[in-house]
Amino acid sequence: MKISIGNDHAGPDYKKAIVAMLKAKGYEVTNYGTDSEDSVDYPDFGHPVANDISEGKADFGIVICGSGNGIAMTVNKHPKVRAGLCWTKEIAYLTRLHNDANIVSIPARFTSIPQAVEIVETFLNTAFEGGRHQNRVNKIACQ
Repeated sequence: MKISIGNDHAGPDYKKAIVAMLKAKGYEVTNYGTDSEDSVDYPDFGHPVANDISEGKADFGIVICGSGNGIAMTVNKHPKVRAGLCWTKEIAYLTRLHNDANIVSIPARFTSIPQAVEIVETFLNTAFEGGRHQNRVNKIACQ
C-alpha cells in the first residue's frame, strides 16, 4: 500500500514517528513534509499529498499541521479527496467507516505523538462500510 505524508513545522516529530511505524508495517511512503521546525506554509506540503490521491499515485494520505484545519482545508480542495480532521482514534475510525476518507489530518498541537500514531493505525485498518453511507459520500464532491 502506498501512503503520502506531508507536514508543516508543527509536525516533523509526528511525521518521523508515523513514517517509522508505516515502514515497519511494510507500507511504501512518499514524504513531502518538512523536517524542520522553521516556519513554513502548510499548503506547500498538503497539495502534493492531495495530488497523489487525486492522481491515484497513493492509496491514502496523512497530513499534519498545528490545528489540522488549514492543511485539511487545503487538501479538500482537490478532486477525489475526502480528508477528515481526527484528534482521536474513534474519530479516525468513523471518518473511514462512514465517510470513506482517504486522507487523515492530524492536529499536532492537540494530540500526542503516540495518539497520532494510533490515529493513523486506526484510519488505515478501518474499511469503508458502504451501504447507507455510500449515497452520502457520493454527494460530497461538488458537481
